[in-house]
Amino acid sequence: MSLFFLIIATSLYETFTHPYSYLLVCSSISLPFLIYPFISSSHYNTPPPTYAHKAILYLTIYSYIGNYFYTHYFYTILKAEYTFIGVRFNNVPLGMYFATLFYFASYHAFSNCVLRFFYTHYVEGMRRNILFTMVVVTLSYGTAFMESLSIAAFPYYRFEDRDMAYTVGSAFYGIYFLFSFPMFFFFDWEGDVKGGRRVGIWDTVVESCGCGMLILICLDLVRVLLVKVPFVMEL
Repeated sequence: MSLFFLIIATSLYETFTHPYSYLLVCSSISLPFLIYPFISSSHYNTPPPTYAHKAILYLTIYSYIGNYFYTHYFYTILKAEYTFIGVRFNNVPLGMYFATLFYFASYHAFSNCVLRFFYTHYVEGMRRNILFTMVVVTLSYGTAFMESLSIAAFPYYRFEDRDMAYTVGSAFYGIYFLFSFPMFFFFDWEGDVKGGRRVGIWDTVVESCGCGMLILICLDLVRVLLVKVPFVMEL
């Protein structure tokens, strides 16, 4: 993710004039996340799937759902658009599918560390639950706002109203993490506990798809009940 920030900060993206430029760059940056589980598993006696396999599968599915479906809510509600040249799938640049993966992997690795601290350092009970919820909300909207602010330097992702993108857009984007941060944290929580629930590959697929569906329902409820605009998925 730091490498992508560097590309934006130095305006190196101005050299990405080929239709496949963003796809090649973003897929290359995400490659370590994809191959690490298979490299790391060779050093342990635990047979696949390890937590790393399941975590990257979970985030890959989630990233795909986010780009394929959720991006169109930004197109519809915030009038956002990608204006750079690039190969597209369902009107979303293919490179963004990979960019989302390394962004989400970084976000969820950080959120897991923070949530684990609060979950393990406080006594189980109502107070811990309230504190945990407050931390999730803070992380969710903080992450969404910081990304919205950082992407402002990238001129090829435009909004009709940039101020609305920072406020409403951040709140809208924060819905993603309100669900995914705690659900990703807990999905294989008992994996290291003797006698705990063992999460397999299929369980991971179901958990990730379930998380994705919950987010999709909430995004659409916001559109229907608050924004009240028709949803259009442009091909």
